[in-house]
Amino acid sequence: MTFDTVLIANRGEIACRIMRSAQAFGYRTVAVYSDADAGAPHVLQADAAVRIGPAPVAESYLSIEAIVGAAQRAGAGAVHPGYGFLAENADFARAVAAAGLTLIGPPVEAIELMGNKRLAKLRMEAAGVPCVPGYSGAAQDDATLLTEGEGIGFPLMVKAAAGGGGRGMRLVDGLEGLSDALASARSEALNAFGSDELILERAVLSPRHVEIQVFADSHGNCIHLGERDCSVQRRHQKVIEEAPSPAVDAELRSAMGAAAVEAARAIGYVGAGTVEFLLDGEGRFYFLEMNTRLQVEHPVTEMITGQDLVAWQLDVAAGGVLPLTQEQVRLDGHAIEVRLYAEGAHAGFLPQTGRIATWRPAIGARTDAGIAEGQEVTPFYDPMLAKIVAHGRTREEARRKLIRALEDTVLLGVTCNKGFLIDALRQPAFVAGAATTSFIAECYGEEGPAAPAWDAATRALAAVLLYRRDADGARSWRTAAPEVARVDLRRGDDGVVLQVTPGEAGTYSVVEAGMARSASLRLAPLDDGRVTYEFDGLRRRAAFAFAAGQLYLDVGDRCFALHEHTPALAAARQRDSDGRLLAPMAGRIVAVRAAVGAGVRKGEILVVLEAMKMEHEIKAGLDGVVEQIPVRQGDQVNPRQLLAVVGGDG
Repeated sequence: MTFDTVLIANRGEIACRIMRSAQAFGYRTVAVYSDADAGAPHVLQADAAVRIGPAPVAESYLSIEAIVGAAQRAGAGAVHPGYGFLAENADFARAVAAAGLTLIGPPVEAIELMGNKRLAKLRMEAAGVPCVPGYSGAAQDDATLLTEGEGIGFPLMVKAAAGGGGRGMRLVDGLEGLSDALASARSEALNAFGSDELILERAVLSPRHVEIQVFADSHGNCIHLGERDCSVQRRHQKVIEEAPSPAVDAELRSAMGAAAVEAARAIGYVGAGTVEFLLDGEGRFYFLEMNTRLQVEHPVTEMITGQDLVAWQLDVAAGGVLPLTQEQVRLDGHAIEVRLYAEGAHAGFLPQTGRIATWRPAIGARTDAGIAEGQEVTPFYDPMLAKIVAHGRTREEARRKLIRALEDTVLLGVTCNKGFLIDALRQPAFVAGAATTSFIAECYGEEGPAAPAWDAATRALAAVLLYRRDADGARSWRTAAPEVARVDLRRGDDGVVLQVTPGEAGTYSVVEAGMARSASLRLAPLDDGRVTYEFDGLRRRAAFAFAAGQLYLDVGDRCFALHEHTPALAAARQRDSDGRLLAPMAGRIVAVRAAVGAGVRKGEILVVLEAMKMEHEIKAGLDGVVEQIPVRQGDQVNPRQLLAVVGGDG
C-alpha cells in the first residue's frame, strides 16, 4: 500500500482541496483535465497533469480507461476520486485495483452495495438500522410499482436506486401522478447513472436531513465524528450545511452515531463515509443512504473536530490506524457552510454559464474553490463553484461570521446565488435553528426567491457606471457620451430610464423618469473594479465588472446583472416573440415531447434539456400549435439556440 504520488480523478474545488492536504503531507499530486479545464486552477496547482479528453464528462472525467491510463503514465501509486464523477463507481474501483493502484476509498464490495439504494436498504434492514417503510424489490415493472405504491400510501418518494444528488427523485401526492413520476424518474436516472432501477419510500414530510460522518480503518476500528445537518436543500441538493445539528442532543447523537457505525461495520467498510438519515419531528431517524466517499460538506466536520479528513483518508489507504478512538473525539463550537452556485436563484435556480471577470474570496473565512478570473463556467459540469465556511464559538457567531464572509466575497461575470444565501441565513426559521427540508419552499414559495430589490441608490450607481463607461470611450451604441446622458437601465424585464448629469469632484446628478427631484451620487476614485459611492448621505462600497454586454454589480448583500437597453437590443428583442423557445444554456436534448402540428397549452413541456447535471424542462409560453421543433433527442445545442416555435392560433 505504499505510495508517494496521488492522482486526483476530479476537478474544481475538491481537486484543489485534496491536493492541498496531499502536498502538505509530502505526497506529489497529479491532476487530470478535459479540454475545457486546460487552464483551470486544479491543473496549475498539481505537480503534474494529464489531459484525459474533450469537455463532455462521458469522454473525460467519466472515462475509466483514460483516468487509469493517466495514473500509470504519471507514475501515481494511488488514486483519489473526490466526490461525484467516478467516486462511487464499482467498475472504476475494480479497474484501479487491476492496474495495481491503491484506491483512496472503501472496498469495491461496499461501493457496489451502497451504490444501489435498493440493495443498501435491504442490508441495513438486516443489520437492524432503522429504515423508511417502502418497496425495494427486484420486480421493476409498472404494474408492480403501481401496486406497491398504492399499498405504501401517499405522499411517497420515487427514487433512482443507483442515484444521488436529487436526480431520478420525485415526490408523488397521489396515485394519479405515480405513472408519470415513474416514467420521468426512470428517464432521468438512466441518463444520469446508466440504470433505471427505482425504489419507493413513504415520504417523511418536512424532516431534517442529518448525516453522520464515519471513518474506519483496515484494522477493525470504526468511529463516528458527529453529525451534520443538511436540511436546507433545493431540488434535493444541499445548499447550507452545519455541524453540529441544532436538532440533535448528546443522547440522540450517541444513538445515531451508533447506528451509523453499525451500518459501516455491516458492510466491512474502510475509509471515509457518510450515513444519511431523515430525522422527523418526534426524534425518530431513518436510514436514507450511505455515501461511500468524502462529502461536499466535510469542511464543517473538520472545523468542529480540528481534524483533516483528507489526511485521514491518505493514512488509512496506506494501511494506517485511525488517529483517534471514539472517546477521544471532541466537538468544538459550531460551523456552517454554504455552496456558492452559478445559478439564477430568482429564475428557478437555473444554472448559469459565463466567464468569471472578478473573483475575490473573503479574508478570514475558509473558502474551498477551484476557480480563477478569466475562467469560463461551462455547461458541462456541476454549477457549484466554491464553498464558504465559518466557525464560531456558538451557532449564532458562526452564522454572523458567514454572512459577513459572503458580503465580502466578490464573484462577477456569471450570475451566482450569493444574495440568496445571505437572505436564507437571515430567515427567522434558520436563525432559530428550525429549518427542515421544506425550508426553501416555505420561505420562498414554489417560484423560489424574488429578484433582489434594486433600490434608488443601486439604480443611480448603475446608471453612473454605465455613463462613465461610455464617457471613457468603451464600446457603446452612442457615438459619444454627452454631458447629459439618458440611460435606459434594464434588469431582465424590469427597466427604468435615468438622466445622468456630471458635476464637479466626482459628483453626478441622477433623475429617474417620472420623478421631479434629482438625487446626488458621489463616486470615489475607481480601483480594480471597486468603488466607494455616497448616496443620500450614506457612503457604501460596491464592486462591478463589465462582461458579455452586461454590468455585474455587487453591493454587498445583493448582486445584479444589468444592461443598458439600446436600439440594437430593442430590435433583437422584437425578433424573439413569445412563441420562440430558446435554449437557456448549452446542453444535450434528452427528450422531445411534442410534434410539429400538435396543439399545446401554456406550460406544457415540449423539450427536455440536460445541462450542468440537471434536466431542464422547456415549456410552451402560450396556447397554440407547434410550428417548428428543429432539434432531436441526442442533439447538442448552444445557448439561445432555437428549440421550438409555437404559433398562437391553436
